[in-house]
Amino acid sequence: MCRLFGLTSAPRRTYATFWLLDAPDSLSAQSHREPDGTGLGYFDADGTPEVHKAPLAAYEDRAFAREARDVESATFLAHIRYASTGGLDVRNTQPFEQEGRLFAHNGVIEGLDELDRHLGEDRSLVHGDTDSERFFALVTRETAALDGNVSAGLISAARWIADHLPLYALNIVLVTADELWALRYPATHELYVLQRPAGGHHGSRHLDDTGRYGRLRVRSADLGDRASVVVASEPLDENPHWRLMEPGELLHADRRLHTTSRLVLPDPPVHPLTLADLRPTAAASQRTG
Repeated sequence: MCRLFGLTSAPRRTYATFWLLDAPDSLSAQSHREPDGTGLGYFDADGTPEVHKAPLAAYEDRAFAREARDVESATFLAHIRYASTGGLDVRNTQPFEQEGRLFAHNGVIEGLDELDRHLGEDRSLVHGDTDSERFFALVTRETAALDGNVSAGLISAARWIADHLPLYALNIVLVTADELWALRYPATHELYVLQRPAGGHHGSRHLDDTGRYGRLRVRSADLGDRASVVVASEPLDENPHWRLMEPGELLHADRRLHTTSRLVLPDPPVHPLTLADLRPTAAASQRTG
């Protein structure tokens, strides 16, 4: 299953070190479970988005993923991909960037021909083959149509998908230079949020966390003295305040780290998919563990 990670410490910039594939592996034994891509997105001091990513299969050079990435930003977005739609190509590796925003998705959307027709000329925003980037293009279009309101654009795009296309999961994280959004829909996959005070649960600790499956590790000494909001596919430490987002919940952390949350998709998808409905490669990409 793809892994999502988003962090904001806005308005303060945070220095953080990321390892996107930290667990030791035997390539010969683990190749069928290896990630198909890793990516890290953040923003320069002037607000310019930066994305470092590589389409990594088990038989390829994985130095990119094993190297530590030392970056500074007020917001971060990391993604580890298990391919469901689109080949192993950097064009299909997340995060994606559009209109100065960064986006990553975990899940499967089908009916892509219909989605392409709905996008019309905005299909030009899509440079790869994935359902994820197509959905991002829809979010971008709806946001522009709603006077730049990202929350409204996300809701409009997600509601259209839920009403019209076969859907397995639509867990997403979207960031700008100083804001973060996360959506969990429906209940298929988990997505957690932690409103982390300075120093964390103990009040004196920097951030140094590793995911349950060892695919992502992040360290930040700066978070010993500043607050943050973290969104992840799984709790990254023993902090008891990790909260599982509700199905259909949209979370927004603004540029002052004020967080709001509301249920925006209370109903299940009109055309829900199960693992049994998916193509074998897509089904394999959505299994946990």
